[in-house]
Amino acid sequence: MNDRYSLAEAQPLAADVLHVSAGRLGASTAAVLGLIGVGLAWRALRRSWRTGAVAALAAGLLAVALGGLFAATASGGLGTGNGLGGAYVGLLVGLLATALGARALTRPTAARRPRPRDRPRPGRLIPSRHAPKWVRC
Repeated sequence: MNDRYSLAEAQPLAADVLHVSAGRLGASTAAVLGLIGVGLAWRALRRSWRTGAVAALAAGLLAVALGGLFAATASGGLGTGNGLGGAYVGLLVGLLATALGARALTRPTAARRPRPRDRPRPGRLIPSRHAPKWVRC
């Protein structure tokens, strides 16, 4: 038997499933930060929340930067346990958060504040134009 290639020296191709490396942790952080940014941007779009739009834009840009950093420095390909897949997810979700946050910031003010209704709600008293007393609509 040849001693050069023994089974004890064989290295696994992929990292252990339960092992959390720095690449996996950083890529997961980028992805979670991007998801938080998407949630903030969605809420800012629905509720006209300027602070949330700024926070979503910042979280999205940070997620893109972290995802790009970990995608560039990951050794190996997808499935090797170095965080390359999470870095790609962080990049994409960060871009989505950035786009939605920018959209929430650039909305016109007329769209942010809905006008009150021109007609009164049923059951409210309004002054009548033709009669001197109040009428129920």
